[in-house]
Amino acid sequence: MLTNLSEKVALVTGASSGIGRATAILFAKYGAKVIVADISIKGGEETVKQIEDAGGEATFIKTDVSQASDVKNLINKTIEIYGRLDFAHNNAGIEGIIASTVDCTEENWDRTISINLKSIWLCMKYEIPAMLQHGGGAIVNTSSIAGLVGYQGLAAYSASKFGIIGLTKTAALEYAKANIRVNAICPGVVNTSMVDRLVEAQPDVESGLTAATPVGRMGKPEEIATMVVTLC
Repeated sequence: MLTNLSEKVALVTGASSGIGRATAILFAKYGAKVIVADISIKGGEETVKQIEDAGGEATFIKTDVSQASDVKNLINKTIEIYGRLDFAHNNAGIEGIIASTVDCTEENWDRTISINLKSIWLCMKYEIPAMLQHGGGAIVNTSSIAGLVGYQGLAAYSASKFGIIGLTKTAALEYAKANIRVNAICPGVVNTSMVDRLVEAQPDVESGLTAATPVGRMGKPEEIATMVVTLC
């Protein structure tokens, strides 16, 4: 059940669009002060504008989540601006290049793993100490249905999303007694720019994606956001 979060501070990575933007907006709707983190300045600032236009409070911090220095700066600035960190939605990610396991390049593998998986570890590495300073918090990491079952043509993406689940379980066990809850969500097909790119690359895949969804349609970013905020 969602409640008043007016005394809380929430951080969302990958918040320039899609699930990240929807989550940032929902956190703000329930009163949290929101840090909007993304490498896209235009998209991140637009998310902040939407929050502020609705009467909420948010700050954009440009961040490359695959770089330790950027993530450390993100958390330091969060504490500098708002004095605490209560919630984190580690959501930034890319699909990478669609190619078979054999045709997946080393460059694509390294980039996808770095942005999708290494970033989750980096974020938690700096978020958790910040949360411990104020008695705990909650973290939600975005994995995927591709972290539960394999998908042809998405070797690096699937590997990164499976990895997120293992990393999440480990952190959850390590910090449960310190009052930090760590969960992962595994969305199915959600109507975001990532799916748009997949469909553009392989037009015949759209009908299959929809058919594979029990409700017969793609999910909405706002539906995933509700799960994230509820977990926090």
